[in-house]
Amino acid sequence: MARVAQGDQDAFSALYDAVAGTVFGIAVKVVRDRAQSEEVAQEVMIDVWRQAARYRPDQGSVMAWVATIAHRRAVDRVRSAQASATREHDAGVRGQERPFDEVSEQVETRLERDQVKRCLRRLTELQRQAVTLAYYQGLTYREVAETLQTPLPTIKTRMRDGLIRLRDCMGVTT
Repeated sequence: MARVAQGDQDAFSALYDAVAGTVFGIAVKVVRDRAQSEEVAQEVMIDVWRQAARYRPDQGSVMAWVATIAHRRAVDRVRSAQASATREHDAGVRGQERPFDEVSEQVETRLERDQVKRCLRRLTELQRQAVTLAYYQGLTYREVAETLQTPLPTIKTRMRDGLIRLRDCMGVTT
């Protein structure tokens, strides 16, 4: 290892031959994908070449040191792949719109329509006429006043009072 740390390529070649099989085996065991394991093994051997000066013989054998690097690198690869898959899944989920439930929407619309009809029946006849002309026929206050032959301020008052009663009947909060 001392010669590898000094940049001796022949020493590294001998080290490579001695540990490459073990490094690849560790990578396959952790990563479980041959192509990914080959990449991990290559990265480990590059790390061993670059970090050879960090090896301390008093802390363990060369094989144990290299195996530790291989295991850590393989675990990092698995975690990275899992994080990537999680990000893709989350992005996909965010991109999906909730499926439209047509039946539910129709039922809800019908219930709201029935409630509006029930609440309209609770208005006075004059209020109901003014509100109906404005909201169902799209007439302005002035047009409602002309249609009902009633002064404009009276129509505004009837509509305001009618809308307040509708709001209360429908349970709408402001």
